[in-house]
Amino acid sequence: MVQGINGRVKRCVSVTMRVDEDGRIRPLSIQWYDGRTYPIDQVYSVCRRSSKRVGGDGLCYTVSIGGSKKQLYYEDPRWFVEEIVADDVPA
Repeated sequence: MVQGINGRVKRCVSVTMRVDEDGRIRPLSIQWYDGRTYPIDQVYSVCRRSSKRVGGDGLCYTVSIGGSKKQLYYEDPRWFVEEIVADDVPA
């Protein structure tokens, strides 16, 4: 986990994905570090992008999870999200 700016950290997550015969990757669900699994309802877009909040570079998938748009990054070979952390956590 890497501390970023604006109260966010780089959180690596497990992702269940499908790879098509032409090599396209489609994430199907995210497994959070505590074991909870969140299905991905829809993939809106995929583009190469850097995370300016927590660092890292790769493919950015804009997805819908539980009706909310989120960014999921594929930084080969790992996946990560920008996790929001509480400001009142003691250092």
